[in-house]
Amino acid sequence: MRAATRQGLSVAIATGLYGVSFGALSVAAGIGVLPTMALSLLLFSGGSQFALVGVVGAGGSPVAAVATAALLGARNTLYGAVVTPLLGVRGPRRALAAQLTIDESTAVAAAQADRRAARAGFWVTGVGVFALWNAFTLLGALAGHAMGDPRAWGLDAAAAAAFLALVWPRLASRATQVVAGVAVLVSVALIPVAPSGIPVLAAAASAIVVGWVAGPRATAPASERAGA
Repeated sequence: MRAATRQGLSVAIATGLYGVSFGALSVAAGIGVLPTMALSLLLFSGGSQFALVGVVGAGGSPVAAVATAALLGARNTLYGAVVTPLLGVRGPRRALAAQLTIDESTAVAAAQADRRAARAGFWVTGVGVFALWNAFTLLGALAGHAMGDPRAWGLDAAAAAAFLALVWPRLASRATQVVAGVAVLVSVALIPVAPSGIPVLAAAASAIVVGWVAGPRATAPASERAGA
């Protein structure tokens, strides 16, 4: 429980700080402070928020911006299938859990060894990210251009480093290494040519397929793989 709480807090801080970047970029793209805050409070999906702001900033239509954000946010459907059996919530708490089901809370919950720790990790991460993300979104939106380019601060790297710290211990088996490697190759290949959101979904789909096909073989003893 303590380890899950520490992980949740560290991920929440690393991710929440990056909200400064979103707030500043959103205002710079011509989105007002109140709409920017509404995106963080209601949409609450960093990737989708940045995708929407990117389309608006590039002069795209509102329809294209919303479609791009929705496409990237489709991954949260898969996250729901992961955390639902771990949390076992009902009623109003189920709606709250759905709002807090994001990359970070799912990653921390799935990294735990038992359900109690998974629940603690999920709630600490979800609530922590929500509070800090919105607080720093407001700070970035209010500061605006006075902050300069927030990407130069390296906050995006901090969030990525927190994810890597969670994922790295789970890459011990051959199966997970193969799945992760294929997902990385697919996403890297598609990023320069595909619309925002497509590389993430394609990487997730490839990971599912490769894990289903290669998983049993990759985790089998070396002698069995050689014989096959």
